[in-house]
Amino acid sequence: MILYDLKSGMHPRRVRILLAEKGVEIPIKQVDVMAKENDDAAFRRINSLGKLPVLELDDGTILCESMAICRYLESVYPTPPLFGSTELEKAKIDMWSRRTEYEIARPILDAFLHGSDFYKDRMQQVPGYAEWAKRRAADGMAWLDAELAGTRHIGRDEYSMADIVAQCAFVLGKAAGIRISEDLPNLSRWFADVSSRPSARA
Repeated sequence: MILYDLKSGMHPRRVRILLAEKGVEIPIKQVDVMAKENDDAAFRRINSLGKLPVLELDDGTILCESMAICRYLESVYPTPPLFGSTELEKAKIDMWSRRTEYEIARPILDAFLHGSDFYKDRMQQVPGYAEWAKRRAADGMAWLDAELAGTRHIGRDEYSMADIVAQCAFVLGKAAGIRISEDLPNLSRWFADVSSRPSARA
């Protein structure tokens, strides 16, 4: 296997953290997005959308999209289980992963895409949408702070893929000017906790 990676990317970081949590090392190839290597014909043959991460299997099979890649890796390396062990656990972690994707990760990503100088010449930005996305992210953070009042991690006490989704979003949030407010104590506590895990540096 080989992982095509973007070190600073929110979605690629999910895969690296999952691998680190499982103690698994696979070959990684950094794609030079600054030089638009992800847009050249060679990479587009690997992923027609030109996005990262991409996992290429030994038989040449290509997997794109971070959650699909993480699910595959979970099936190959099941310990520790980050998507749950029982059918109910799996359903709940899917639920929380989707909620954190829509309420936290997507607004933060949109704020970055539409407000960052990096994307100024790479896409049609809508500055007003970036500001809306920041407000949407703030609402999501307030919601998640309340949800974390009774649990150590998102939706349960054990670390899971739902935590990884939110954790990677908040790392990107720093680049988008979105930070966790001190008046969100549960969220602040949670982020300090997940950031202290060795895998957070993956």
